[in-house]
Amino acid sequence: MPSVNDSKHDEATDASWEATRGAIAGAVKWGIGTALLGGLGYAMSPVYRGLTIQFKVYIQMSGMVLGSMLEADHRLRLYEARMRVQRRVAAEQAYWKRIEKELGEDGDD
Repeated sequence: MPSVNDSKHDEATDASWEATRGAIAGAVKWGIGTALLGGLGYAMSPVYRGLTIQFKVYIQMSGMVLGSMLEADHRLRLYEARMRVQRRVAAEQAYWKRIEKELGEDGDD
């Protein structure tokens, strides 16, 4: 029989994987957006064209890191909300099964 610690460990592992998937998705989405903005800046701004390659890479990475953090946090919050609903449903089902069992035992008299 699985212990409470095993289920908490599994839930924590699942939560970390969900956050990781969110971080990767956020980095990709925001990376594409930052790259498009960088291309637009390169095409339209002599100031941006004059920046060093290191600073342009820093700007690109900053966008990707920001998107990664935001999406990971968003996905983790959704995961936590889903787990709360599942725990609430399980508790209600256990409650009603206990009530049905008690009523079933009383009805056999």
